[in-house]
Amino acid sequence: QGQLVESGGGSVQPGGSLKLSCATSGFVSEHFAVGWFRQVPGKEREGVSCISSSGESTYYADSVRGRFTISRDNAKSMIYLQMTSLKPEDTAVYFCEVDLFVANADTLCTINWRDLNGFWGQGTQVTVSS
Repeated sequence: QGQLVESGGGSVQPGGSLKLSCATSGFVSEHFAVGWFRQVPGKEREGVSCISSSGESTYYADSVRGRFTISRDNAKSMIYLQMTSLKPEDTAVYFCEVDLFVANADTLCTINWRDLNGFWGQGTQVTVSS
């Protein structure tokens, strides 16, 4: 059974930075596309940034493009999300997902998250506030 564990969340002021990490185990994550999603209470979970298995293809939501950078270290079975110039509207619980069926980064991030079939982490809280 695959397992994902996110870390790196916290509270920062607007304009600050955080780096989220997602450690994977129990399966060979390098074979699959992965993504970072976020959810605010009362709203649907949304795709923030996704990356293909090779790392050659990435997707960023319009709201984070130019501020967030997704990366993966397949040798360490790790996925990262570097977040800079954080805004209050980035406040959310952030989840990583390794998908077993969707290989395209764009598709992974834009499909309804309820239709995904993969492994999810427990989430890490990011709070941006002055």
